[in-house]
Amino acid sequence: MHLNFLQVIFCYLFIMNIVGLAVMGIDKSRAKRHAWRISETALFLVSLLGGSIGTWAGMRLFRHKTKHWRFVIGMPLIGLFHMALAGYLFFRFFG
Repeated sequence: MHLNFLQVIFCYLFIMNIVGLAVMGIDKSRAKRHAWRISETALFLVSLLGGSIGTWAGMRLFRHKTKHWRFVIGMPLIGLFHMALAGYLFFRFFG
């Protein structure tokens, strides 16, 4: 099976958003158990690397980090940046 570049990008983003959702759920679970936590830097890194929708959804679904302004503002801003970048690339190469 031959995948083109766009299919690889979509697969990557799909996986990163699943990872983003998962790390928010794992961190919430660990917070409840007072166990070792995933660093905020790691949570933001997953978001920056393409998992912004998943991390934002994880915030809402698990009610995690919703009182931390860096997450409440930062995650949607990263998502907006990703959407703007996707729009630019789409119109640059296909428009």
